[in-house]
Amino acid sequence: MSIDYASLDLLRRTHPAWRLLRSDHAPLVASFLHRVFIEPNVRQMGQADLAEALEDELFALRDKYGPDVFPKRASEYLNDWADNDKGWLRKYYPTGSDEPHFDLTSASEKAIAWLAGLTDRAFVGTESRLLTLFELLRQMSEGSETDPEARISELVRRRNEIDAEIERVRDGDILLLNDTSLKDRFQQFLQLARDLLSDFREVEQNFRTLDRQVRERIALWDGAKGELLEEIMGQRDTIADSDQGKSFRAFWDFLMSQSRQEELSRLLEQVLALPPVVEMQPESRLRRVHYDWLEAGEHTQRTVARLSQQLRRFLDDQAWLENRRIMDILHNIESQALAVREDAPSDNFISLAEAVATIELPMERPLYRPPIKPQIVDLELLEGEEDADVAALFNQVVVDRAELSRFIRQALQERSQISLAELVAIHPLRQGLSELLTYLQLAGGRNDTVVDEETVDIIVWRLKDGSCRRVRLPRIIFARK
Repeated sequence: MSIDYASLDLLRRTHPAWRLLRSDHAPLVASFLHRVFIEPNVRQMGQADLAEALEDELFALRDKYGPDVFPKRASEYLNDWADNDKGWLRKYYPTGSDEPHFDLTSASEKAIAWLAGLTDRAFVGTESRLLTLFELLRQMSEGSETDPEARISELVRRRNEIDAEIERVRDGDILLLNDTSLKDRFQQFLQLARDLLSDFREVEQNFRTLDRQVRERIALWDGAKGELLEEIMGQRDTIADSDQGKSFRAFWDFLMSQSRQEELSRLLEQVLALPPVVEMQPESRLRRVHYDWLEAGEHTQRTVARLSQQLRRFLDDQAWLENRRIMDILHNIESQALAVREDAPSDNFISLAEAVATIELPMERPLYRPPIKPQIVDLELLEGEEDADVAALFNQVVVDRAELSRFIRQALQERSQISLAELVAIHPLRQGLSELLTYLQLAGGRNDTVVDEETVDIIVWRLKDGSCRRVRLPRIIFARK
């Protein structure tokens, strides 16, 4: 792209990322979308869940900055952000669902990534990037070498270096990376992992744009089928055969290998256990970053599958001919109806004959069955007394699940997360173990509940007779959506 005045002025007026940075609500939009979509790597979210999360965010901001800072409702803000004039969110209906869903657009993710890069970094590593550049140059040089002797010479040189390193290790001379080098390389890995997830949205957006264009062309096409097919396949091959499409296909084939996934899991476990990496306090989600790559890639593959589905429907000759025949019959009926609209015929306009005769055989009728006469016994009811103990009917333990859910929501309005032990300390257990089990059921039904297996909490409650009961269980944390 040319960085001149005309190009930048066009971007300033049309690009969604630039519009986001210029918006008065940019801090709210960027922070909320980063927390809901980018940080947990969420690719789609229903309108109800997203509106609830935004309502909690607006409640906290109004409580801190005043009730007039964001006057509209959460659903209105979401629809405004998904409007074509802004384009910060994509609003659509998934297959089989009548609830609108939202997804972050590639332009919004670029703007948020740029904002994240404005902050000062505590550690700026350069060694790992320099080594990455050297490794890329080496791969390009070796991968483009056509002389067999030169490639053999390079392979022999590398083999000699490996043999020499094996001998040094056998002699006890083991070269280890220091803490600074480990932090440098780990930071570079984090940056590349985030960039990779961001690239998926852009690739998916390109295929989604092509899918929308194909649907429009098929809906409006009235010419020869071969011409439209050639045009659509040409556009699809342009993306699939482009550098971006080839790179994505190679990445997907590499990541779909079971051995590669197991190797990635093993390497992540080893690296995250290193003391210098532990000091950097990486996110716990980093342990499954390769599964996040797979999930993001599957969304892109589904977009390509929808494009192929449109082509298959168009290529179905039987369905196409039947639809064409139905439309011809309907057009013929419409034309004849318009012809007689002003001068309707006086006699019978149309008559329909039954296709088959109605035949009823006498022997097919069911035989008569007399109804069953009930026998009613006439008994005299006598008044009596019963000394049964009915106290058990009034000693039932009933736990109000709605009240416990309200306790959780009220606590999360004041803080971003709260543990079960802290919640019980604020609202003591009145029904004992039954109320505690209800809390555990509520925690299991929430997608934003976190269980810390390494930390144990002790929950204590007092019985009516004055004795205490205590339970040891892993820490359960309720987090705000």
